[in-house]
Amino acid sequence: MEVRTNNAPVRARPKVAVFKFASCDGCQLSLLDCEDELLAVAEAIQIAYFPEATRAVIDGPYDISLIEGSITTLHDAERIHEIRKQTKTLITIGACATAGGIQALRNYSNVNEFVNVVYAHPEYISTLRTSTPISDHVKVDFELNGCPINKAQLIELISATLNNRRPLIKAHSVCIECKSRGTTCVMVSKGEACLGPVTHAGCNALCPSYHRGCFGCYGPNETPNTASIAERFSILGLTSAEITRLFRLFTTESEAFRDESRKHANGS
Repeated sequence: MEVRTNNAPVRARPKVAVFKFASCDGCQLSLLDCEDELLAVAEAIQIAYFPEATRAVIDGPYDISLIEGSITTLHDAERIHEIRKQTKTLITIGACATAGGIQALRNYSNVNEFVNVVYAHPEYISTLRTSTPISDHVKVDFELNGCPINKAQLIELISATLNNRRPLIKAHSVCIECKSRGTTCVMVSKGEACLGPVTHAGCNALCPSYHRGCFGCYGPNETPNTASIAERFSILGLTSAEITRLFRLFTTESEAFRDESRKHANGS
């Protein structure tokens, strides 16, 4: 879109909206934590809707919508379709939006039992049986993994989208990050289960740097050999139930982790 000032065309700044669904707000806080980087980005965009940061609201349509959180209610299932209709480029940010989040553990249990135990008046609670990623409901143009997301990756993604280029976000596994920072492999040195070989990079191998196995916060990488890593876990002495739990953490509804967890939940 262009506007004219003194008969000279001036390109209007793209409108960006940030929407929240079922989540902890951690990924939105990562955006606010960008500080100096965010100031530079803010000069190139118009933040039209971002309740976490401002009460100002500018109506759509929006050039970019950043979506945090999963779909857990009928109202949200309807709302995401309305957002999709008024958005040119829809980007999901974080494990909840891309893979259902930790709350997707409800998908393997009876959610009504949880409601009856937690709430004094469960009759007032209206919720879906499942927690599902945004892509299960509408077309998503790009997914940014993480719990929470990597703020540098987010800035790069926004910049790439504004400039119509492919984002420079590496697709390798956490193992590469361990090698880059000289972190000793916890599976080799300690015999500890680690999802690093099948998990998307982005956290700078945070957990292995503290001598703990990767929990898979960034979800499966592009070609995860989950069957092989699960076999390794068995060699390390993990039971089927323990292997199932490893794949059912922050990104339990990502296809690769979900399918592998089901294999072991069935005792195979």
